[in-house]
Amino acid sequence: MRAERRAARAIALAFCAAFFFGCAADRAKPVVIWTDRAELAQYVELFNAQQQTERAVVVYKSPLVHALPPAKDEDAPDIIIGSWLKDSRLRRHFLPLENLFDGNRLNPDTIYPHLLAYGAAGAHQYLLPVSFNVPLVMFSAKHAERIPDAYMLTPEAIRDVAAAFNTQNSRGIYTNMGFAPSWNPDFLYVLAKMDGLSFREKKGAYQWDDALLSRTIDFLKAWTTEKNTSTAAEQDFAFKYLYTPGYRQVESGRCLFAYTSSDALFSIPDDQLDDIDFRWIAKDSFVPVKDDIVMMGIFRHSDNTQAAQAFVLWLMQEETLRAIMERTERTPLNVSTFGIAGGFSAVRSVNERVFPSYYRNLLGNLPDQDAIKPPPSFPLRWYSFKEHVVIPYLRDATNTTLTKTPSLKERITVWSMQFN
Repeated sequence: MRAERRAARAIALAFCAAFFFGCAADRAKPVVIWTDRAELAQYVELFNAQQQTERAVVVYKSPLVHALPPAKDEDAPDIIIGSWLKDSRLRRHFLPLENLFDGNRLNPDTIYPHLLAYGAAGAHQYLLPVSFNVPLVMFSAKHAERIPDAYMLTPEAIRDVAAAFNTQNSRGIYTNMGFAPSWNPDFLYVLAKMDGLSFREKKGAYQWDDALLSRTIDFLKAWTTEKNTSTAAEQDFAFKYLYTPGYRQVESGRCLFAYTSSDALFSIPDDQLDDIDFRWIAKDSFVPVKDDIVMMGIFRHSDNTQAAQAFVLWLMQEETLRAIMERTERTPLNVSTFGIAGGFSAVRSVNERVFPSYYRNLLGNLPDQDAIKPPPSFPLRWYSFKEHVVIPYLRDATNTTLTKTPSLKERITVWSMQFN
């Protein structure tokens, strides 16, 4: 979130320029795009420059989901592009999009199939995927011979390979530790999600599978006690040695793996990743997509739908996305972001044919299209609920040193009083 705020500040002038250029260049009503992705300012500038028929302007909204429906005194959007849009109650704000596939205007086979299905509900396609990210573990290339798979690692493989890296001195203090679940709370959440954990909201109450959650917690606690002694030992090691960015940690030789995600890793300049390799985190051959997948839809009450469709179709073409990558490369903005709208493109050919030219570590190391598994639908206010309830609960529940922690229900009660 801090990176997005920096990006928004850095590109504020670009938003203003796009707005005034779009309005002045043509008297026709411009397409109004609401987004929480600052990169859209550059994309709109390119759209306006490439053709003279339609114009678009951008309005930055964060958090985007809280902006819907529009207030009575503000102009409604035509297009909405951003994260956290997959919610049944938000569906009513979007027009069905399946007519975009008519006449091969947009070929659905060019889009990752599971991501395309994620934007559908019932018989209708309400949202199209724009970009996504996936979790991974990075390691120093000098340890490549330790890694059993060339593309993906399961949590069990990460656990066992990391444990073989552990060393202790004569006092039983760890001088090397391959990896620890407690080093990154997001890693705990990813494993829980991979096990099938999801939350639903029904009549104001949150529901989840207690047995599944307990199984995930037991797995993580057993990992810590059997391989790394205790959470205290893991945290003591992290305090002593892991005070640098993840790629520096694995270069130091003190640990084997560092957890991160595609957007974080590939926002690092290539010249700092010369000695870094990585593997996608997978379970049952599926790689989980991060929750903040960027989706795009046309607002149900748009009165400029034809022009909105033109922009949507333009943004889903390989040649457009290639031009966006080229333009981004030529005009650095002192804020490094990965790929398209901060992630892999939902158009497969862009990742396969365009991205390796910009991110050489991706050459020959992309997840298979059928391996990409989108997140579950979100309950309302999911970002806040996840950050203030789910992740803190997982962090404390998997801590082998703590004897008593607040239950999930207790945390939900406190969160409801503070943030509702």
